[in-house]
Formats: sequence, structure tokens, C-alpha cells
Amino acid sequence: MNNAVALGLGALILLLALVDGFANGGGALLFLAQKFLILVDYVAFWR
Repeated sequence: MNNAVALGLGALILLLALVDGFANGGGALLFLAQKFLILVDYVAFWR
């Protein structure tokens, strides 16, 4: 992945997070954050 692709993906993710925040009150972002924290907890436990 080169820098242009990484910047484009980062901008797209940021834009989608902002749209979710305005349209849905951040519900999808909160859901993804919870799932990510569960994954981190799982990896830390089995490390």
C-alpha cells in the first residue's frame, strides 16, 4: 500500500465516521469500538 492509497483510505474512514456521528448518533462507531476492545482483551488474554 503506498502513501496515496493509505491517505485515501484514512480520509474515507474519517468521512464515514463523521457521517455516522451526524446521521446515527455514532451508534456504528460505538459498536465497532466495543468489538475492537473485545478483540484486544481476547488477544491480551491468550498472549
